Amino acid sequence: MTLEKTMKQELRLLQYPFREETIRSLTAGGRVVITGMLHTGRDRLHKYLAEGGKCPVSLAEGGLFHCGPVVMPDGSGGWSVRAAGPTTSMREEPYMARVIEGQGLRFVMGKGGMGASTRAACQRCGCVYLQAVGGAAAVIATKIRRVTGVWFLEEFGPTEAMWGLECDGIEAIVGIDAKGESLYTDVAAASRLKLDALLDVR
Repeated sequence: MTLEKTMKQELRLLQYPFREETIRSLTAGGRVVITGMLHTGRDRLHKYLAEGGKCPVSLAEGGLFHCGPVVMPDGSGGWSVRAAGPTTSMREEPYMARVIEGQGLRFVMGKGGMGASTRAACQRCGCVYLQAVGGAAAVIATKIRRVTGVWFLEEFGPTEAMWGLECDGIEAIVGIDAKGESLYTDVAAASRLKLDALLDVR
């Protein structure tokens, strides 16, 4: 699917809790807007959960955002998110399938795509991978209404900690759907055809 066709698609609302029926109805290349609760997670959290660590909150029917947000004290005992850009998701590929299955996730969001193991887990479990906009950390932060909690702050540090975020209006594109379709494999195949054609010309 071309970027032009993707941008013409209807914007679908995803509202927490994210129900399996809704998630399975999404199609790779579709556009979504996310409202409600989601949690952040990076390398240390994924490894911890994949190895059987106990999650301090339920992620069932939830979303996990590959993000190390810039969060500052707000002066009243709470937190303020200043930037929330997606990080490279492929780093979590060794752990992602086990985390999806073990936690009951309905979507994972990041940038750059994920591999075959995650794609298969999405199909089995009713989960999707969402492509957030890279380079728009400050814009995404404006869509976060409040921080609901933080876990593993001392153990993992602020970037790798799990942050609970209440959001309203984060837009993303479905990169991998629950039917087994992936924009990334489509792009790779199209690129290979073009490369082969260029090499033949030479």
